[in-house]
Amino acid sequence: QRRVHGKQWYQRRVHGKQWYQRRVHGKQWYQRRVHGKQWYQRRVHGKEAALVFSSCYVANDATLSTLPRLMGEGTTIFSDALNHASMIEGIRHSKAPKRIFAHNDLDQLEEQLQAAGPAVPKLIAFESVYSMDGDTAPISRMCDLAERYGAVTYLDEVHAVGMYGHKGGGVAQREGVEDRVTLISGTLGKAYGQFGGYVAGPRDMIDAIRSFAAGFIFTTALPPVIAAGARASVSKLKTAHGLRERQQQMSFQLKSTLAAAGLPVVWTQTHIVPLMVGDAELCKRAGDLLLSRHGVYVQPINFPTVPVGEERFRLTAGPLHTAEMVEHLRDSLLDVWAELGLPRTVPSSYENYNVGRFAPEPLDYSGPIMPSYPFEDDMGTQVHV
Repeated sequence: QRRVHGKQWYQRRVHGKQWYQRRVHGKQWYQRRVHGKQWYQRRVHGKEAALVFSSCYVANDATLSTLPRLMGEGTTIFSDALNHASMIEGIRHSKAPKRIFAHNDLDQLEEQLQAAGPAVPKLIAFESVYSMDGDTAPISRMCDLAERYGAVTYLDEVHAVGMYGHKGGGVAQREGVEDRVTLISGTLGKAYGQFGGYVAGPRDMIDAIRSFAAGFIFTTALPPVIAAGARASVSKLKTAHGLRERQQQMSFQLKSTLAAAGLPVVWTQTHIVPLMVGDAELCKRAGDLLLSRHGVYVQPINFPTVPVGEERFRLTAGPLHTAEMVEHLRDSLLDVWAELGLPRTVPSSYENYNVGRFAPEPLDYSGPIMPSYPFEDDMGTQVHV
């Protein structure tokens, strides 16, 4: 009783200020080092403030469900048709009027913005890298429209942070338009290898989200060990351009090797490599065979994540993968493709958004993608980091 129910153990060490409130919730550690400007938003995205959530799913849901209610009556959300489920849920929960524009279709988006009228508060929600197809958004042209029609922009950089930009800030940073995006969300998983999510942007907006978003207020904060690991990972990847370049080199080798082998790979604008199967049952059987026979673990992607008939594997090379690993994967895939009689062509129903008039730039089949571009420093000297 004394050690379980008594103050000497339970109340003092778990509920008492001496341990819990001071070391976890107190400004001395958590609020100052994780939520404070000193850590993430100012150094990576160049924003005034940020909030850390338990995941980026929660960050997107909480922000997009809260912000439209605070922007004014009639606030309308303009959402890309291929936005992530977390963004869709946030938009639904906001109960704000919404307009869905075809993926990356700037003409349709402009028509919708014009039709809304100048008096309506507007928010454009889109992603930088679309994870199922590996294509990117025309971010600069999206910002052009936002500025022309007075819209707030909300950009999900989950599949780009750590891997693109001179600080790992994502595709908008690589393209030099990060300062034109109002709000940026990202993950502390994936490239950063930890857990959690965040949204970064203007101080007043972030403070409003902090004050009203249920997904921030009524949940548990990140454990200190996770927050510390995320902080170290972000700090490391801020300057790890060699790793970013190496990943793109291995991604290029992966695409080239699979394409040369006659496998139905989709060439993309990013590190994401879709390998098409086109049948849910066969995709599952292929995944099982790859693991049991070859020790290769890849997850089948089926409906509702992708349309029926466009089932696939989603492959991503890391900077520490080797040429031998890529060759082993190729040989394993060829064996499984032969075993199951899988098609060697991309399904005819598949629309490749990596090409076409709304693709940000033409596909380059000749070499690796640039994770960041050269820029001029304060002295006018061109720097490539």
